[in-house]
Amino acid sequence: MVHTADGFLTIGGEKMSKSKGTFIRAETYLKHLDPAYLRYYYASKLGPRLDDLDLNLDEFVAKVNADLVGKVVNLASRSARFVHELGLSATYPDDGGLFAHAAGVGDDIAAAYDECDFNRAMRLVMELADRANPYVEAAEPWNLRKDPAKTQTLQDVCTVALNLFRQLAIYLAPVLPKLAEQTGQLLNTPIRRWDESKTPLTGVPVAAFQHMLQRVEKKDVDEMIEDSKEPEIVAVADVPQWRDSGEPLQNEPLAEPCTIDDFQKIDLRVARVVAAEDVPEAKKLLKLTVSLGGDVRRTLFAGIKEAYKPEDLVGKLVVVVANLAPRKMKFGVSEAMITAAGPGGPEVFLLRVDEGAQPGHRVH
Repeated sequence: MVHTADGFLTIGGEKMSKSKGTFIRAETYLKHLDPAYLRYYYASKLGPRLDDLDLNLDEFVAKVNADLVGKVVNLASRSARFVHELGLSATYPDDGGLFAHAAGVGDDIAAAYDECDFNRAMRLVMELADRANPYVEAAEPWNLRKDPAKTQTLQDVCTVALNLFRQLAIYLAPVLPKLAEQTGQLLNTPIRRWDESKTPLTGVPVAAFQHMLQRVEKKDVDEMIEDSKEPEIVAVADVPQWRDSGEPLQNEPLAEPCTIDDFQKIDLRVARVVAAEDVPEAKKLLKLTVSLGGDVRRTLFAGIKEAYKPEDLVGKLVVVVANLAPRKMKFGVSEAMITAAGPGGPEVFLLRVDEGAQPGHRVH
């Protein structure tokens, strides 16, 4: 059984649990590997019955590289580049019955799909690939291209190879739709119907070959596994116990309960200190100008002189009560109140915000 509701892939040789095996989120998989690989791997495992499925990574890498890259795409990569300027032959060459045989097997593959026997469908497709590749290996188009007198032979060999490849792309289309789309682009003829596998394609131009499916590299799999590891959870018993003093709360007990409506009347905002200066006539006060973003400024007086120097505050992000009614003081009008903790005097600690917060953000 492949669990997908939570976006997880399970890897291992048994039914998985949180304590066994490796869980890989689908989004993590997509950062590292092509989804076509997984579609093919699971299709090659799925039969008409309901079975549990596991993803064995070694088998996954071997199957994708051997089947999709080594057998299927290899047919196109070893032939398309040699007829980019020639195109396919005007008539379909003699191929010893390879195309006709594959066209007949197409009915069996279609029946396997209808019966949800994807494993059998993939097996039949790979058997056709196993018949097609020896033809290319024996013809050696990479050597034919070296002799100008064998240009027609080269074109014929590549025409056969690309038609056999196109048949495989059609048969794999229910599982690998992107490969079918890429094949249509390569041969300038979109794949639209299943029965197109029964008629050879001739006389069409061949586009420059573009990589379709790359080999799966072990380093990519290793990076995916590493990226999927969850942070180690440290047991509470292993964490040193905090020994916070109860004195601050005893010295200043909790206020009477208030309602959420009461709290929402207070508008706490992130602000940036843009100017700070001493108030010579006051023992405890500094005069601050804070920005709430844009052109909005507030002037306030804060009793933090014994704890902070004015020049150390400029540029800092702080939290202010932004909707206090202006209060006229001996030294000017205070239009807001800065938030801080501590008993006072030199023990005053301004409330700061984490990086990313911006002036004007409301504190909820």
